[in-house]
Amino acid sequence: MLAFRSASFVALPALAAFTLALVAPPAAHAWGDEGHRMVNRLAASSLPSDVPEFLRSKEAVSLIEYLGPEPDRWRSSAEPELNSAQAPEHFIDLEPADALGPLPHRRFDFLAKVYAAGQNPSRIGLQPWEATEVWERLKAALRTYRQLSAEHKSTREVEQSVLFYAGWLGHYVGDASQPLHTTIQYNGWTGPNPNGYTTDHKIHWQFEGDFVKANEQELDAGAKSKLTAAHVIDGDIFDQYVAYIRHSATYVEKVYQLEKAGGFTGTGSAESRDFTAERLAAGASMLRDMIYTAWVDSAQPVPKPNY
Repeated sequence: MLAFRSASFVALPALAAFTLALVAPPAAHAWGDEGHRMVNRLAASSLPSDVPEFLRSKEAVSLIEYLGPEPDRWRSSAEPELNSAQAPEHFIDLEPADALGPLPHRRFDFLAKVYAAGQNPSRIGLQPWEATEVWERLKAALRTYRQLSAEHKSTREVEQSVLFYAGWLGHYVGDASQPLHTTIQYNGWTGPNPNGYTTDHKIHWQFEGDFVKANEQELDAGAKSKLTAAHVIDGDIFDQYVAYIRHSATYVEKVYQLEKAGGFTGTGSAESRDFTAERLAAGASMLRDMIYTAWVDSAQPVPKPNY
């Protein structure tokens, strides 16, 4: 979702914030319903065969697909506290985040750095922490599934938890494959603009919403053909996820270049469709590999706590 946030590294003065609120468009859903469902469906339907069957069944794929847009369903003025608390979890503006130094692994360590710098984390974003925390929920549920299976006990209830966490995780992984979820340039170019990129507050939804919906079938087929080979993610999951976000960020200018060339108007161009399919495939591939890694890692013994 396109969250209301500042394009500066510090909170806007009251008058400027009020002006921006007047001109900003209604909040938009990242990738829209169509894109998020696509990411989740492609991921769930391409899981390796050594993942438990309950996680690969037709019913599981359907539920995980449905859950792709789920966190955007929580973005309603009818639930203002929930909306406010989880809005920053859909994005991270890397420019102000990196200005504070290396990203710590734990959410509250990052919050402490932001507040110490006199800034507001809701304007910078919390995407990698939310995604990592949901992934750890998924891994914990899969560990319980293993334990119950080994004890020949019913796994019906924990299977439902696993499917929910997998679908929930997919939303954030999908968000992070969209380059405009990684930058202060999230909805119209700000600051020096020598290349004459659009400054209108519409590129975000035009790209991820209207354009995807107008080309849904072709993008689905294109993204499916661009899925990478499934593999277990090596190394620390937070570090690898941040690297994934940073790779998405390398395409920010590409989005603006395509928009400038009319690539997101109507059915766009072959180049814009290929680019969008690649980004959707990147989200689906990463989600599939994170689910697979959670399954493999759930077999590892739990480390003893350091008291």
